[in-house]
Amino acid sequence: MQGIMTDKGAKHTLIERDFSYKLTASRHGYDNGSGPAERRRSKLYLHLKKWLEKAILDYGMIAEGDRVLVGVSGGADSFALLDLLNSPMIFVPKFSVTAVHIDLGFAGSEGNADLIERELKKMASDYVIEKTDIGPVAHSEFNRKNPCFLCSRLRRKRIFEIAAAKGCNRIAFAHHRDDIIETLLINLFYGREISTMKPDQSIFRGALHIIRPLTYIREGLIKKYAGERGFKVVANRCPTSKTSKRLYVKELLHSLEKDNRQIRHNIWTAMHHVKKDYLL
Repeated sequence: MQGIMTDKGAKHTLIERDFSYKLTASRHGYDNGSGPAERRRSKLYLHLKKWLEKAILDYGMIAEGDRVLVGVSGGADSFALLDLLNSPMIFVPKFSVTAVHIDLGFAGSEGNADLIERELKKMASDYVIEKTDIGPVAHSEFNRKNPCFLCSRLRRKRIFEIAAAKGCNRIAFAHHRDDIIETLLINLFYGREISTMKPDQSIFRGALHIIRPLTYIREGLIKKYAGERGFKVVANRCPTSKTSKRLYVKELLHSLEKDNRQIRHNIWTAMHHVKKDYLL
């Protein structure tokens, strides 16, 4: 059962899972002020956990005994993902978590690694922080045309290496529903193809999987949860972050939503209703 559920049977299943999740969470003490962490009684927490676990189960992202490496940039999304994955699961099988932060070495980010480490000490028993010069290298004179591509490629290469060293077979990134929608448009407008991020992407012949447990969750709810939890978010020091194609597409969608509030929902639904007979 994947994607948007529109038929009556699927809707009924969703309601049953919703009720089951809340009932089970209540029995574990996550919504009544008892249990291992009183902050987990919030309605927002339960809502996010329900949809995070649903995405993991729908796409088979995590199996019993998996070792998950969680990429942490220092932003609200990645802190929220790490926090939610490190909380007690109800339906998802047992797995272990290691956090990783790659400091890209941008000017003005000198103290970011220390700030992130203080947050990671509260949220993860195992973490890796590595300082690099990936940012300046990707934005150097010889690579002015496509700094984002090289930066992403070098960062992911190092994350893959750390995953191998740590024995992790899953890498979790904090891409959410809005990221998936925006990536579809970026690839369509600039990449001349119809594609987007996959919730579960197998690489290296299945030896490693990139997973996106926040697939079903809207960005606004994640930011709200980060505020509720009081995460110490660090500023993005990338010099092209204010002029990126992703920012342009995000602002375009905001503009379109003024006339049609269902724009993002419609794009999301369209990805699950592809009519191949009407494509070239």
